[in-house]
Amino acid sequence: MATWKLTLEYDGTRYYGWQEQKNARTIAGELRLAAEDFFSKPVEIAGAGRTDAGVHALGQVARLRTDWRQKRLDLLHALNDRLPPDINVLKVEEARGGFDPRREALARHYLYQISSRRTAFAKRFVWWVKDKLDEAAMREAAGSLIGRHDFARFRDKRAEEGSTIVVVNDIQLASDGDLLLFRIGASHFLWKMVRRVVGALVEVGRGSISAADFASLIDGRRGLGKASEFDAASHTAPPSGLFLERVVYGVAEHPGELIPVFPVAHW
Repeated sequence: MATWKLTLEYDGTRYYGWQEQKNARTIAGELRLAAEDFFSKPVEIAGAGRTDAGVHALGQVARLRTDWRQKRLDLLHALNDRLPPDINVLKVEEARGGFDPRREALARHYLYQISSRRTAFAKRFVWWVKDKLDEAAMREAAGSLIGRHDFARFRDKRAEEGSTIVVVNDIQLASDGDLLLFRIGASHFLWKMVRRVVGALVEVGRGSISAADFASLIDGRRGLGKASEFDAASHTAPPSGLFLERVVYGVAEHPGELIPVFPVAHW
């Protein structure tokens, strides 16, 4: 049995997320179909992160198991020849048999892109927010995310039962042209957590809630001031601006400089 570690990028616009579903096109489903067409037999696919419908990836990691051995580059080219143009395998590496891309990940980094103007070319990869945002207030609020916190207020209620504690180790917020870029790195993420955090930060930027109000939403608290009635679910950011940027397996790994996926020049 051969085990392969695949690193891939994809535009999630046309797909119902990573995980396979009945009667729906998914990233894992397309990858499995491509691999089975090449090997002419069933294969096993597992991913490091279950991106939602419409969410993209710059560095998703998957495990492919098959009882046929192939040269690494032959497998990469064979998969890409069979995959749709909006899914691309970047790298193929041999892995040990017990490799688990989800459980062995030390951290995951997500990138969210907010555009302050309408864009013809990058619209599938940004959230266009028409209001002027207070970046300094958003940065202050984002700083309260660092550390070990309870993100129950930011989890979808339909998620499976389990701990809502997440250790956030990296937060960055920066402007680039007409884009506002937000990066968050953590041990793991709850379902829809990143999009709801971004949505709440945008409300801070709009002045609907303060940075202190935002901080009071963390750790399962009811919330102070305007945040006492704040419903994170109704402020979920759209999936278009979200990217699974990198999955980290080594302590020295880092996603690198915070730069846009598609620049939106300032006019």
